[in-house]
Amino acid sequence: MSLERDRDDEHGFSLFGQDEPPHEEVAQEGAPLTAEEEGRSFFSDLEPAPRRHRRLGSLKSCLVLIVVAALVVAGAVAAFTFGKDKIDALMAPPPDYDGPGTGSVLFEVKQGDTTTEIARHLKAQGVVKSVDAFSEAAKDDADAQDIQVGFYQLKKQLPAADALEVLVDPANLVQASVTIPEGLRVSDILPRLAKATDIPLARYKKAVKDAKGIGLPSYAKGNAEGYLFPATYAFPPNAGATKVLATMVDRWRQAADEADLEGAAKKLGYTPGQLMIVASLVESEANRDQDRGKVARVIYNRLETNATDKLLQIDATVNYALGRDLGLGLTTEDLQVDSPYNTRKYPGLPPTPIEAPGDEAIAAAADPTPGDWIYYVTVNLDTGETRFTKDYDQFLSWKNNDLAKFCAGSDRC
Repeated sequence: MSLERDRDDEHGFSLFGQDEPPHEEVAQEGAPLTAEEEGRSFFSDLEPAPRRHRRLGSLKSCLVLIVVAALVVAGAVAAFTFGKDKIDALMAPPPDYDGPGTGSVLFEVKQGDTTTEIARHLKAQGVVKSVDAFSEAAKDDADAQDIQVGFYQLKKQLPAADALEVLVDPANLVQASVTIPEGLRVSDILPRLAKATDIPLARYKKAVKDAKGIGLPSYAKGNAEGYLFPATYAFPPNAGATKVLATMVDRWRQAADEADLEGAAKKLGYTPGQLMIVASLVESEANRDQDRGKVARVIYNRLETNATDKLLQIDATVNYALGRDLGLGLTTEDLQVDSPYNTRKYPGLPPTPIEAPGDEAIAAAADPTPGDWIYYVTVNLDTGETRFTKDYDQFLSWKNNDLAKFCAGSDRC
């Protein structure tokens, strides 16, 4: 027996049937798969799809990649373009006008306005094209922080730098400037105001009677005499007569507060209104600042003693009664005028102030210099030298000798 035959017999079957080709295998129905057959069956499940299907899948994957790549590129381009636009916008100068401007605008800078607020108002009135243009111009100009409150005449559609140039120059303020010196009466003040502000005098005469409208204190009793404070004023072009007078009364109130007029009146035993009358008399009588407090003291001493029967004997009050210049000399006939303002005839204070006192006169009335003087006489009208005494004979000596000597060589007496 051959070796091959023995192995076949040992396993009980022939590797090659007699009627089958030697390399063709026929699986018997119901027979278990060999290990090789099991391997081929397992791996057949893992084999890739047919070649046509693989090509379609690959094409789809490529298309997805292409679309994604296109979207990424488009996004990058858009982002770059958006960023570039933003950068260009930031780097570009703000919108501004080029021309010399047109028309006319009355522009107001109000108290407390910042540079940015001024820029907004300018744009709103059509003066500048953008807030940023004016802000940029102001940033480079040190004077932009000192723009003064008031009105300015500007054109519309101005370059921001041109608008700024107008605003930083105080000479361009549109205002009516008027100086009211100390010692003027209401009848003198109103015509000056009318001339300076181009407001008709009739409007001032009407407004001055509106005590509440112009802010007079109650103790003025509706009379503005003495309360239109002497100072230099700059009135805006839109101010009416009432506003102008109210501004002057406000300035008086400032002086009264600084002198503590009401507190001083209580301390001295008078009303604030009476102190204002005294202040007006001091303004009319004192020629030098150092004499104001002494003149005030003489007035109080005369009111409080019987040395002169409480007669103030101030010539300026008589001239006020006559409606004349307060500094004019008086005749015997003048001294007989029957008026409560005639302090040579009627004791005590006149009914109202006789002129507008300034800061120093109000302060003197509120804080008179201590002293027992009853009389005073100015012996030199050029220098204003004034002498004070409680002795009547001394007063007469100075008047009849020193003052007479001065008058002999001067035409001022």
